[in-house]
Amino acid sequence: MAPRKSKRKTSKRANHPPRRSKSTSRPPRRPRSRAATRVGPAFEKLVAVMARLRAPNGCPWDREQTHATLRTYLIEEAYEVLDALDGTDDPKFAEELGDLLLQVLFHAQIANEEGRFSIADVIREIYEKMIRRHPHVFGEKRAKDAAEVLRNWEMIKNEERLAKSGAPAEEKTPESLLDGVPRSLPALLEAFQLTRKAARIGFDWHSIDGIFDKLDEETHELRHALAQPVAQGESASPAALGGRSFSSDSMPSTIRGASAPEEMTSPSSIESELGDLLFVAVNLARFLKIDPEIALKKTSAKFSRRFREMERLAREQGTTLAQIPRPQMESLWDQAKLREKSALKP
Repeated sequence: MAPRKSKRKTSKRANHPPRRSKSTSRPPRRPRSRAATRVGPAFEKLVAVMARLRAPNGCPWDREQTHATLRTYLIEEAYEVLDALDGTDDPKFAEELGDLLLQVLFHAQIANEEGRFSIADVIREIYEKMIRRHPHVFGEKRAKDAAEVLRNWEMIKNEERLAKSGAPAEEKTPESLLDGVPRSLPALLEAFQLTRKAARIGFDWHSIDGIFDKLDEETHELRHALAQPVAQGESASPAALGGRSFSSDSMPSTIRGASAPEEMTSPSSIESELGDLLFVAVNLARFLKIDPEIALKKTSAKFSRRFREMERLAREQGTTLAQIPRPQMESLWDQAKLREKSALKP
């Protein structure tokens, strides 16, 4: 229960506007909604449940868990939230967010038992960070648009890192803007985060046309690498290259070169060229404000639905998909696409 406010005596200054504080770190007070007043007790109950599960007489499975064993569940719960987000079932969405929140509490409880930090520390850290990183809301700074907000965010973040290093100001070496991107991220997401950070300080294409030009260039280079003979001692059979064979005769003269010496290639160089192509595709997604990880997940789900429909259609014909010739597979794929599009029409 919140303490009662004492009545203040009216004075001659009562009608004067309140004096503004010089501090920029404290957010303005706002009246709490009825929903907000229920968050505290509900959250405390959930924290107590987590502590009880980890207690000596709690759940054996929960007591056995460590930060390392919970990593898989943290990733799984995050993806389940994304799946629910794309649907229209709000109770399911709320349920999955709760499962993800439980993972945060789980890790905080383990850390608390080890005397490292508690869930209160977690909340305080993110609360103070939000205040610091939004001086245009809680301070005197102004930001004209979202791009400027992001630039300020990176500048403040870098200043915080330098302050945490503990070295004298003259001895501090500036850290890279890319240091905050974890290497443990999935490759597409890592590339997305790296290029997004670089773009925030202006290292970016001026228009989408430049990205398409780069995409063409990287495609050209990959085809060029595939057309070269394999270096001695390397193995790059057609099976290793997806069952396709390439020859220099199939390449345009601008790539082959009439009198250029024959180049050698290797699976590692082909891998590098393919990586470059994927990296540019990630940049294209970022420029379009599309998360490539989410886009690819949706495309994978679409492929899965259509492939399963192909299998069903094959069973209706008294056979299996593996026994059907490739041209007939293409026909079933087209049927699956048409049925899916028809089902989506209002």
